[in-house]
Amino acid sequence: MNSKKIFKIFSSISILTLLPFMAKAVCPVCTIAIASGVGLCRYLGIDDLVSGLWVGGLLISMTIWLKEYLQKKNKDFKFSFWIILSSLFLITFLPLKFTNILGHQMNKIFGMDRLLFSSIFGTILVYFSIYLNTWFKAKNHNKVYFPYQKVVIPLVLLLIFSFVFFYKFC
Repeated sequence: MNSKKIFKIFSSISILTLLPFMAKAVCPVCTIAIASGVGLCRYLGIDDLVSGLWVGGLLISMTIWLKEYLQKKNKDFKFSFWIILSSLFLITFLPLKFTNILGHQMNKIFGMDRLLFSSIFGTILVYFSIYLNTWFKAKNHNKVYFPYQKVVIPLVLLLIFSFVFFYKFC
């Protein structure tokens, strides 16, 4: 990946800092389930396009967890969500870039590395699932429709898109 594409990606992420953010809880069970999905994908040798969805889901989940921890300790700061998310992406993907796992010419989709592309997509998907859960609860007088709804929604979305990516692009 050339420096122009890297600049575009990080510029896009930086623009998101201008958007308002409300803290939404992500439960530990959801994070553990997503982490298990990442490990299982790598163990089974599943394509980077599919496993990247789970990596992105895990990164956003860890970001929200850390932000909530900082809030509880009164250590939160302006743009902490975006700084944490960007840092986790860098910590995750820079070593992959330096070891030539990321950026291989034969591992691209839409001109971007498959793992990075699907990780960004997975991040957006899990972030969207938080709002979807909130919307469902609002429609049901601030009550969940079924037990572990907050866990099930992101997992179902990640599973659906895992199958879509696998059958469409792999």
